[in-house]
Amino acid sequence: MEAKPVKDSQTTITELMIPSYANFGGKIHGGILLSMMDKVAYACSSKHAGTYCVTVSVDKVEFLQPVEVGELVSLKASVNYVGRTSLMVGIRVESENVKTGVIKHTNSCFFTMVAKGDDNKPMEVPALILENEEDSKRFIEAMRVREIREKVRIEMDDAKSTIEVENASEVLKGERCIIKLS
Repeated sequence: MEAKPVKDSQTTITELMIPSYANFGGKIHGGILLSMMDKVAYACSSKHAGTYCVTVSVDKVEFLQPVEVGELVSLKASVNYVGRTSLMVGIRVESENVKTGVIKHTNSCFFTMVAKGDDNKPMEVPALILENEEDSKRFIEAMRVREIREKVRIEMDDAKSTIEVENASEVLKGERCIIKLS
């Protein structure tokens, strides 16, 4: 399997934000943007893997600024890291007001994707060719994100398994809840 450079699978999807995408406040629903991010992650990862890819996890989706009806939203995706069967895709989302030309960064996030073969089993992906400092920086950053995600997963599993409801009144003191056990 021949390695592929980052630039070969970089993908940008741009779409006009229409009124049916908006919530009651006139801002674009976060779910619409998440769906678009999933599409660009799929396109980018599948181009690199040369096969169907599925979403395994999404990291750090924070909506930094609202997106308005009438703006053009561009989602820029790049494979930042590859494992044996997985790929981490970095996505940058920007919205552009076509009247003023103002572009705002609305969020960045990471999608972890897994390549699937015709038998629907995980399939090995090509190695990633890092051609410049930015490619190398993003690969190392993705390695760190994976390490942190694993530590958080372990801590969250531990936190869920060690909850002692008997101490609820002490643990919840000062919180905005009322305990009414029957």
